[in-house]
Amino acid sequence: MSEQKPVPHNIEAEQALLGAILMNNEAFHRAADIVAPEHFYEPVHRMIFEAMAKFAKVGKVADAVTLKAHLPPDFLEGMTMAQYLGRLMTEATTVINAPDYAKAIKELATRRSLIEISGLIETEAMNPVSEYNSTEQIEEAEKALHELAKTGQQHKGFQTFSSALTEAVTTIGEAYQRDGGLSGYATGLDDLDRMMGGLQKSDLIIIAGRPAMGKTSLATNIAFNIASKFTPTFDAQGTKALHGGRVGFFSLEMSAGQLAVRILSEQVEISSSDLRRGKIHEAQFGKLVDVSHQIEQAPLMINDRGGMSVHQVFAEARRMKRSKGLDLVFIDYLQLLTGSRRSNDSRVNELTEITTTLKAMAKELEIPVIALSQLSRQVEAREDKRPQLSDLRESGSIEQDADVVMFVYRDEYYLKNKEPKEGTADFLKWQEEMQAAIGKAEIIIGKQRHGPTGTVQVHFDANLTRFGNLARADRLPERVA
Repeated sequence: MSEQKPVPHNIEAEQALLGAILMNNEAFHRAADIVAPEHFYEPVHRMIFEAMAKFAKVGKVADAVTLKAHLPPDFLEGMTMAQYLGRLMTEATTVINAPDYAKAIKELATRRSLIEISGLIETEAMNPVSEYNSTEQIEEAEKALHELAKTGQQHKGFQTFSSALTEAVTTIGEAYQRDGGLSGYATGLDDLDRMMGGLQKSDLIIIAGRPAMGKTSLATNIAFNIASKFTPTFDAQGTKALHGGRVGFFSLEMSAGQLAVRILSEQVEISSSDLRRGKIHEAQFGKLVDVSHQIEQAPLMINDRGGMSVHQVFAEARRMKRSKGLDLVFIDYLQLLTGSRRSNDSRVNELTEITTTLKAMAKELEIPVIALSQLSRQVEAREDKRPQLSDLRESGSIEQDADVVMFVYRDEYYLKNKEPKEGTADFLKWQEEMQAAIGKAEIIIGKQRHGPTGTVQVHFDANLTRFGNLARADRLPERVA
């Protein structure tokens, strides 16, 4: 049997850092943003660094004299704690080297965590009576690795007002350069962007509506608009979006091919029904090929696997973020997701788990998560069929967990089904209402945690299932005399 290798650690680096702090507490402040007590391999070093942190928290000096009263008196046989602290000071390095030692300690701690995670994966996989199936084990491993990757990033801690101000100005500068000067991702619908400032990172955004209102069309329109405008920029953390973004689209109802047809229909301006039936002439086919080549590079990734759990979606999003980069996630639609299903909870409780997990995903991955949702049938029973927050189906948790709830409503759809007898007064009134409603849709913002609520009118082309900006009198160019 081969001898087991020791886990990665460096006692000398730990001693050097602790000695530097004992000599000059400035070294603690340089190291504390990088390393934490749990990163030390030697338990006594962990204890010493923890005591130093407590002293730093209250602004007291941490040296051999002050610390020994807060640590066990004995260290090793033949050496007291006071003697060991004195030895650390004697062999101390300079404060300048403290961050380098802290990084080395943190790196070795990360390697030990990787070994621990791989051991747990092996143990679970080898256990024939494990409570987790293989898919759940993969999800747990993905979660553990992503959390380790996040903790591997340097902790910011407290910032001076000067550095915070610099960061704020940088954010404003990026917004100035970005589409429309928005702080979030531009949807391409100008009035909606003005009201929301774009789609904001860490927000859970719900797009809700009754069937045939155009929820999926709105989602695909926005998703492609953002993906097609993706322009990368680079910093110390890697690639990020200067314009647009990398989009992950979870289509739980439609296939990837069906979504592609919708997007092609919009871009080539040929109805999706004609495309599906091949009802196009030669010139249109040429345009179709040209447009296909133009848009195929857009970073829009579609996952059309059905029957996914919310935890599988989370795991896939983590993997995509880590491997390809990810700026936004769309989910079509919420009610097709499942929860953990480890108990006999009601559907209401399961939906609560789903929305809570989606909000956690938005925060953890620091991206907008846009989920589509059905509405209850009670909308149809009202005279005014414009949706309200109370119409959200199955659970109040959707409203509670969401940062933004927007409803899609088209008066044209309902008016078509109410056509009165031709030649009557009611028919004339209906004609006027229909004329005003044709080609228009409303996006009703029923909740916005950090902004106003209200209604935005947009153009809707039912033939192309395309939303766009309305041509309004106040936007028309001035006539040249």
